[in-house]
Amino acid sequence: MSDPENRSPKKYRPVTLVIALLSVVIAVLIGVSLLGKKTSSVPSGEAGGAVQGRGGGAVQAGGQERQAPQGMGIPDGAARSGRNATVVRVTPVVLGLIENYVVINGDVLASSQVSVFPTVGGRLAELRLRIGDTVERGTVIAAVDPSRPGETYALSPVPSTVSGTIVQLPVNPGDTVTANTVIAVVGGLGDLVVETYVPERYAALMRRGLGAEVRFSGLGDEPFAARVDELSPVLDPESRTRRITLRFARQDSRIMPGMFATISLVTHARSSVPVIPRASVINSYGSWFVFVVDEASIARRREVVPGLENENYFEIVNGLEIGEQVVTAGQNFLSDNEPVRVVE
Repeated sequence: MSDPENRSPKKYRPVTLVIALLSVVIAVLIGVSLLGKKTSSVPSGEAGGAVQGRGGGAVQAGGQERQAPQGMGIPDGAARSGRNATVVRVTPVVLGLIENYVVINGDVLASSQVSVFPTVGGRLAELRLRIGDTVERGTVIAAVDPSRPGETYALSPVPSTVSGTIVQLPVNPGDTVTANTVIAVVGGLGDLVVETYVPERYAALMRRGLGAEVRFSGLGDEPFAARVDELSPVLDPESRTRRITLRFARQDSRIMPGMFATISLVTHARSSVPVIPRASVINSYGSWFVFVVDEASIARRREVVPGLENENYFEIVNGLEIGEQVVTAGQNFLSDNEPVRVVE
């Protein structure tokens, strides 16, 4: 029989190994735990990382503060909101003149036009001159044959009663004329005017001296300044229009009688009022508003009250102050309190 004391160490050897392994594992876990606590207690500035400081600076390792790069073209408002700035153009609110006008058509006439009539009736035997010819008072323009069947009479001359230029010849040789038939129209081409007819809804606004711009299709888009010189005291009962005559501020040899004119006639005018470009004003559900850019490059939506308007400008009655910067391009993509970047 073997000795029991020699068998016991072999029997308990596995248990001893397991205990030893468990001790090692526990020691490792304790070490890892202690190391983690030590690492977490180190300040973030000493750990080699950088944290964002107030005012846009960055705190680097060692606790030193380094200022963020300047002049990057990003507004302060954009940095605070974290959004990309919208590119816009602006213009200041200024005091200016604004005019409201109506566009109508008219014809160029000689200011002093005189119709020439024959002294007798009959058949127009001849026309001795043509349109554009210059005549003196007493110059014979045409001749009328007053003869009747079975009778022979000498031709009756038709002289001009004034000096000027023949601008109209409404008859032709062979036409039958009377003492009330216009044979020619003679006008003075040194002083031309524009005759037009204003619709009834604007008739009461007309007055002498009212300004206008006149354009002609044959002369491009060049405007010619003119003013209302004569007003008819009554309306035409058929067309419900009021005849007015405009006189040019200066005569131009390129303008000729008979030319077709497009007239921009001023109906209202105000000076020294706040005006902004028409493109900057937005209408939404009956409300008018603009975007104003403040010193922090933030676009603020501002409701305004418009006054007179034309194709280029708006008068602002209320809602804006002189000198404020109004967005004129890019406003359709803006919302209130949005950062912007202003470009020229």
